[in-house]
Amino acid sequence: MRSRLLPLLIVLMAAVLLTLGFPLAISVAAAEQQRLVIDRIDDTARFAALAQSITDTSPDSEERRRTLQTDLELYASVYDIRAGVFFRDDRALAKAPGFWTLPAEGEGRTAFNEALLGRRSHDPPQVWPWRDGRVVVASPVVRDGDVVAVVVLDSPTGEMRSRTLRTWLFIGLGEALALLVAVGAAVRLTGWVLLPVRTLDAATHDIAGGRMRSRVAASAGPPELRRLARSFNEMADNVEDVLEQQRAFVADASHQLRNPLAALLLRIELLALELPEDSEEIAAVRTEGKRLARVLDDLLDLALAEHAEADLQLIDIVPLAAERVASWRPMAEREGVRLTLDGAPAATAWADPVALSSALDAVIDNALKFTPAGEDVVVTVAAGALVTTVVVADRGPGLTEAELERVGDRFWRSTRHQNVSGSGLGLSISRVLLAAGGGSIAYEHHAPHGLRVTVSVPRDLPGG
Repeated sequence: MRSRLLPLLIVLMAAVLLTLGFPLAISVAAAEQQRLVIDRIDDTARFAALAQSITDTSPDSEERRRTLQTDLELYASVYDIRAGVFFRDDRALAKAPGFWTLPAEGEGRTAFNEALLGRRSHDPPQVWPWRDGRVVVASPVVRDGDVVAVVVLDSPTGEMRSRTLRTWLFIGLGEALALLVAVGAAVRLTGWVLLPVRTLDAATHDIAGGRMRSRVAASAGPPELRRLARSFNEMADNVEDVLEQQRAFVADASHQLRNPLAALLLRIELLALELPEDSEEIAAVRTEGKRLARVLDDLLDLALAEHAEADLQLIDIVPLAAERVASWRPMAEREGVRLTLDGAPAATAWADPVALSSALDAVIDNALKFTPAGEDVVVTVAAGALVTTVVVADRGPGLTEAELERVGDRFWRSTRHQNVSGSGLGLSISRVLLAAGGGSIAYEHHAPHGLRVTVSVPRDLPGG
């Protein structure tokens, strides 16, 4: 969520800064040019006042014209500005530099024509820093209410564009600094807002993995998320209480039923002494009684497994698997099944030795039950990058696709194997014991027939 929220905030803040920055940059360029235009208008007014007193009939007109020419030449040399006073027919009264002539078209001609109408140039086209343009300003020379000449100043814009560009650079640096500050604020803001969400996600993941005591610290973030964290903690407490009550009920019921069942089995044995030894009914009652006792034992084991915490240790899985194979080999030989160990010579992993041994016992027991005589059951240990696996592959009848989806569920047994002894809880207990330590158990087909059961335990300490 942070990777999606943070770019969105940054883009929005960048858009706001650009929205403010572009008009500011444009206004700065317009202000610089306006200042130049006003300065040039003042100069044209001064030259227009000098040119106004120059007439053809005045005795000192030539002297005044020379003074005007001198002022224009000095002005042009100091400021590098083309300056001139032109009559209505484009003849020059005075100009500097001498080679300069009034353009036939363009901005200079436009400004000259406006001045002939009695208007001063006040809004020449905007010159941008990346374009080498010039600013032309013209003012009319009015005598007796008529426009007799026009003062034209053609100014370079290099200095103005340099000032505008420097100001733009400062604006850009300010925008970049503001964006950095905004990014820092956005990072802090998203971290503050999403901290309870991340904590809630971690706690939810822990609870989903069986660590029911995980809770969320409801002391950071917005009030709504703190309230959500408190509600989550209350929900987790209620769920844990319900599960604890369920486990306690199963354990208590299993434990309390064992004594009456033991007494019942004893009475059945006493009753059997009064009946013929080959009575099928008493044999069936004995079998069902023993099966019920085994179910109660498995229920108690399941309740204890769900409540117990894993004692994780870094161990070599190969010796443990070899020990379990050796323990089950006499039964395999009695059933005519070849039980062998294969795979890596060493494979370390983090596991609860008791839980892993119990899981291997349950899996190997099932494999031997359903593998016909003369077939093989192979136990293979392999070390991967993340997990170490123990694969138990048999050559029994296997399971269908629908049965693979249900294998390992509590009390589930295939309808084809109802006559095989068992309670349907062994694999469920194994799954619970493995999950407490970050392990897992998976089932798949073993071509051409049979079942492959993979017990996986992590090579790195879970949560480390």
